[in-house]
Amino acid sequence: MTIRVLIADDQAMVRTGFWMILAAEDDIEVVGEAADGVEAVELAERLRPDVVLMDIRMPRLDGLEALRRLTRPGLVDPPKVVVVTTFDDDEYVHRALRDGACGFLLKDSGPALLVEAIRAAASGDALVSPSITLRLLRGLSGAASPGPREPRPTELSARETDVVRLVAKGSTNAEIAARLSISVGTVKTHLGNVQTKLAARNRVEIAAWAWESGLVDQR
Repeated sequence: MTIRVLIADDQAMVRTGFWMILAAEDDIEVVGEAADGVEAVELAERLRPDVVLMDIRMPRLDGLEALRRLTRPGLVDPPKVVVVTTFDDDEYVHRALRDGACGFLLKDSGPALLVEAIRAAASGDALVSPSITLRLLRGLSGAASPGPREPRPTELSARETDVVRLVAKGSTNAEIAARLSISVGTVKTHLGNVQTKLAARNRVEIAAWAWESGLVDQR
């Protein structure tokens, strides 16, 4: 299935760069681009993309408000929204994820992570930049968490545990593959198995489980 993508960013060079990256993917089609939040909402409602890449700071309507409008309750088959920005302020991250974003990436995350985030969003998953995930988890590690999961490290194989530790430290799939001398495809297979075993929806929940279970040194 081809994933239909709308790009919303006030910088023409950024839109062009994203377009060129996505044009190289056989399963992704860019169906339009918007230069501000108002246009992003209008085009999303008219073009019905599967995924919207949404910048935060844009004229007329910022990306977070545009996100809220596109994911408001009552909409039929709303698009998945991945926030892509240069600003990694924790308040932005929390607001975006609370209001229904299916991903939060920094613009310097690289082409591979951008494509991975789009595919994850289209499949109902969520992907947050590893550096942001690590910072958020560190912030949560010192706070009491209601109903934490029971540690279940014995459910994971030794290799799966290695992968989980690296995910929890903010490593990308490519970095994990290089560190463990395995292929990126093998990393994805391990993560899929881990998600099933832990009933986790995405890598963010896998990382949270690792921190809660004591698999990561929190110092």
